[in-house]
Amino acid sequence: MKKTLLAIDQGTTSSRALLLDDKFQILGTGQHEFAQHFPANGWVEHDPEEIWQTTLRSCREALAAGGASAIDNVAGIGITNQRETTVLWDRATGNAIANAIVWQDRRTADYCEELRATGHEAMVQDATGLLIDAYFSASKLRWLLDHIPDARRRAEAGELAFGTIDSFLLWRLTGGKSHYTDATNASRTQLFNITTQQWDERLLALFEIPASLLPEVRDCAADFGTTEPSLFGRAIPIAGMIGDQQAAAFGQACFKKGMAKSTYGTGCFLLQNTGSEIVQSEHRLLSTVAYRLEGTASYAVEGSIFMAGATMQWIRDGLKLIDDAATSEQHAIETGDELSVYLVPAFTGLGAPYWDANARGALYGLTRDSGIKEVVTAGLMSVCYQTRDLIEAIHADGVTLESLRVDGGMANNNWLMQRLADVLGCEVTRPSITETTALGAAYVAGLQLGLIGSTDEIAERWQLDAQWRQNQTEDWRTRHYAGWCDAVARTRSSR
Repeated sequence: MKKTLLAIDQGTTSSRALLLDDKFQILGTGQHEFAQHFPANGWVEHDPEEIWQTTLRSCREALAAGGASAIDNVAGIGITNQRETTVLWDRATGNAIANAIVWQDRRTADYCEELRATGHEAMVQDATGLLIDAYFSASKLRWLLDHIPDARRRAEAGELAFGTIDSFLLWRLTGGKSHYTDATNASRTQLFNITTQQWDERLLALFEIPASLLPEVRDCAADFGTTEPSLFGRAIPIAGMIGDQQAAAFGQACFKKGMAKSTYGTGCFLLQNTGSEIVQSEHRLLSTVAYRLEGTASYAVEGSIFMAGATMQWIRDGLKLIDDAATSEQHAIETGDELSVYLVPAFTGLGAPYWDANARGALYGLTRDSGIKEVVTAGLMSVCYQTRDLIEAIHADGVTLESLRVDGGMANNNWLMQRLADVLGCEVTRPSITETTALGAAYVAGLQLGLIGSTDEIAERWQLDAQWRQNQTEDWRTRHYAGWCDAVARTRSSR
């Protein structure tokens, strides 16, 4: 029988698993949403046990969909995950000692501001490629150590383990035998030196993190151990781990310097490959590890937007203006080209290039005839405008971008993709397989297991589904983007 791969895609709002055949076509899927917890203003938490259980159920459902003999044919597992989300657990039991602090969480914003005010940002950015911000794991981990009773003492005694979601899932899958992460996830903790590819002692001291908490860092394609036989009926090798945005770039075959992808999921994340060079942005973008294979790291510059699909989720579940996100496309078509309403979705602050933790969401330009379709369309347009913010920063750093590969759930909205091309003024292309995040996880596992020969072979597999070029005038682009910039300025000045 031909071998298959199981890809775990653990995201911000749901846990998914895909079973793929030797041609990387989907044989079976499983997916379960889980609760979002908001215990205080700007705080976002997940229950790690619920993440584990939804992941396990999704894997079992994907395997079941593959048929009675599916488990016997699985060569290995690849894991991709929401990045930066921080878990602290008991080494003896494997149980988390508190809820996971999600990447969107802003509770450590004041502490991060103190670090910036005391002059630490230059050193931190030079080592990690990241700006000091509550987004990343280091300040979240410090908060857990300082606010969960007895956590710091237990950490210093070697009783606790830290990890992002990949490490926590790996620990559970292997029955506590593997405490690893990969270079992409490590590069998002703000504790990892992306030049030396090592945990940085200066950063551990700055954030007061005991080194004994940390997982060992491995390549994206590596031996991460095997699953406990009781979970799926037999032990399965875990052969790949990669953060979700890097996985999407890997699945989009962005292996050449200058290639870029933008993923539209809960947030929006644009990565542009910079090859072997670490590009330190002068316009508040991030430098990060794109992937590491056979000990060699490739890098990317990244722009992170906190609210994309989550904005439409809020319009659906919070405002209850629509019953299904898919209906937003028809609302947008009916709205027309000259929308004057702007939604700035700064519900957890603004990400790149502003990095304003204190900004909050706002609607501007409402008139008496504004209604449901205008607000819904403004939510969609906010995704386009925020992407242009990132492109403007990339251009200001002296890098050109002529084409953008897109993926994620929102990439299936054809109206939105056309508007994206109109607002950006560049070509937008969508692949035939939009499950690029899970696909990237499968690819790195496939490389480790010898089921795929090289990144060149992956690039050859990429196929175009649709492409869009701008069909609006430069005057239209300028006017509408200027309105967005004004709305953002008003939002920021209202702190």
